[in-house]
Parts: sequence; C-alpha cells; structure tokens
Amino acid sequence: MMGVMASRPQARSVKISDDERGGWSSDRPRRDGGPARPADITVHCRVLRPADRLRYSPGSLLIVAGASHAERDAFLTRLIEDRASLLSLEKVRSLLAGRVAAEELEERASELLAAAVAKRLDARETVVLAAPGLAREQREPFVRIAAALKRPRHLILLETSRDQVGEDDLAPLNELRRALDAGELGAEGFQTALRLGGGSAIEVKRILFRPPPREE
Repeated sequence: MMGVMASRPQARSVKISDDERGGWSSDRPRRDGGPARPADITVHCRVLRPADRLRYSPGSLLIVAGASHAERDAFLTRLIEDRASLLSLEKVRSLLAGRVAAEELEERASELLAAAVAKRLDARETVVLAAPGLAREQREPFVRIAAALKRPRHLILLETSRDQVGEDDLAPLNELRRALDAGELGAEGFQTALRLGGGSAIEVKRILFRPPPREE
C-alpha cells in the first residue's frame, strides 16, 4: 500500500508502492446499442505532502503539469535520471518537424506520443510525462492507457508566479488546483497527487522509481 516514509534525521521520503493500482472496468456498450461508454478508472487519490525525496514504483506513469513549461522542464531535467523515461509533446514535435506536413504535425505528434507511452508502460517501464497542458482532456488519454495496462498513475502540479500563467491557462489551472486539494483527482484515475510551489519544488532533491531499500 502507499505510504509516507521518513528517513530520519537526514531526509524525508514519500514512497508510492506498486500495489495500489485501483480498478477499472472494460468498456461496455450501452443498452440502447449506442457507442461504448469509457471505462470507469476512478480510484482513491491520496494527496501527498512535499518531501525532499519522492519515491514511486518502477513502471509508473508520472505526469508533471505546470503553467510554465520552462520551469516544468527545468524541474524534470534536474530530477529525472533516466532520460529515456522522460517524454513530452514538444520532444515528439521536434522529431517530426520537417518530416510531415505542417497541417499534420499536431495530430501525428499526439499519436506518436501516445504510442510511445503505451509501449513503455506495456513493457513495465517508467514514463515521466511533461503534460501538454493543464486541462483534463490533455492528460486523460495517457491516464487511460496506464489504467488499461494496470500501471500506477501519479500527478505533480508545479506552481509558478501569476505572471507566468497565460489567460487561457488560468481557468484549467484553478480547476486542477481545486480538484487536487480536494482529493478529487481519483476520478481521473490518479492514485496520488502532489502540489509543489516554488520553495517546495526546489527542496525536492530526488525522484526515484525503485523499491525502498530493505531494512537491515
């Protein structure tokens, strides 16, 4: 089960175990013969407290969202050791630039990103996804991929100064904030959620995707 681990006195650590994955149901056709309803991926979501070490199970999906992509990317570059696990729409766009027609770029990039996420999770490999945006529909496809494969799902929201938040991002950011603080992100399929402000984000020293060390 998920729990909070402390390594005293030097460091605090949050450990998210592989065991609490929640349930999901197969898509079921409606009784009137209409299109299948999306699977219910609702789980219990635990709101974590900031810590200097964050520990997640190997093979998890960790989505990191923030209004400032520059601060998000700097956070991930500093803390994610396995660069192969770090995926983003921007990275896929750059790989496709000049290889596909401009009008097809967004669609193809989204398709390839989803395929890359699915491939790694199916192989039980960790995925750290820099969220394309703050709206629920921009993270839902990836959470559903992970839920279908029964992989753990986690979210970190990075706060930033108001002048770094665009007008189009303000409403989805406020909604994500509200849902996270209320523990409601389980409705999206997340098993843990964490909100980090400027100071608490800097205090994070490591993000680990490995089991905790055995006690002697």
